[in-house]
Amino acid sequence: MAFISVKDVQTYFGNKLVHDGLNLTVNEGEIYGILGPSGCGKTTLLREMVMLQHFNSGEIEVLGKEINSIREQEAQELRRRWGVLFQFGALFSSLTVKENIALPLKEYTKLSQSMIDDVVNFKIKLVGLNPGDGNLYPSEISGGMKKKAGLARALSLDPKLLFLDEPTSGLDPISAREFDRLIVSLRDMLNLTIVMVSHDLQSIYDTLDRVAIIDNKKIAYEGTLEGVKSAKSNFVQTFFKEHI
Repeated sequence: MAFISVKDVQTYFGNKLVHDGLNLTVNEGEIYGILGPSGCGKTTLLREMVMLQHFNSGEIEVLGKEINSIREQEAQELRRRWGVLFQFGALFSSLTVKENIALPLKEYTKLSQSMIDDVVNFKIKLVGLNPGDGNLYPSEISGGMKKKAGLARALSLDPKLLFLDEPTSGLDPISAREFDRLIVSLRDMLNLTIVMVSHDLQSIYDTLDRVAIIDNKKIAYEGTLEGVKSAKSNFVQTFFKEHI
């Protein structure tokens, strides 16, 4: 089953063409990577999928809803069905880790405070943080802990779809591999479908089931990593040169 379908998407920034007719499909249960050279529009496409960025033409369907023609109430309901981890965690600096994770629960549910506390504590444990970490502020925790806290917040509403923007960016190699293992284990445990933007080659091979590679404003390749050598793209030949 297709969780996301992108059809002929065209995106302009002013007069600059960024996407020139992108087409891809994300299937249920897979970890799907969006790859490409810097400035090719990877994060832009992810932001379009989660309705944070406008695209000029084409269609994006997420969880059966065409987001370019969706009503506001439907859009709000759809946002509850996915979680997003932004590149640097995007935690609110004035809130503790617990308060950051609780925010979507307070915004979108009518749970009591005690139930919210229970959910937050469970999510903290789920991503591998210690219970006491929840009382700390973002300025008091490491980069890896910020990523985990951001991930816990993204999972707070029990989504079936998770978007990750450069999840291992800024992490040391040991922390990055630990985060890769966490992503895969959460996918298997929670039956998640994950869309991930990355340029971390090790992470790409450790986590992804299929990829879409954007190059020259189009999808240069979509499929498994085993088949990437068939892509006619200078980026592919350079980026994957030791693996194809």
